[in-house]
Amino acid sequence: MIKQTPDGIVVNLKISPNAKKNEIIKDGDIIKVKITAQPIDGKANKALVEYLSKNFKIPKTSIKILKGETSKDKTVLFETTDAEKLSNITKTFES
Repeated sequence: MIKQTPDGIVVNLKISPNAKKNEIIKDGDIIKVKITAQPIDGKANKALVEYLSKNFKIPKTSIKILKGETSKDKTVLFETTDAEKLSNITKTFES
């Protein structure tokens, strides 16, 4: 699910830690993000934020995990008002 808010875009993601490579996969209505880091001591969450930051060229401080700190199902907020970046995020997750 992707939802536009006054702060930016909220996206529901399913995380797969311990993957061979970092990647975003669209599987029907589910958006999966594979992360190479292990889910130990928040390493996978940190790697997720770093990967999304590099992928969408948004500062790490503008990506917040709203729900699911200790779960594979996460709700992530991309805090940006840049129309081009918002469009890029939306296109990536909806295609």
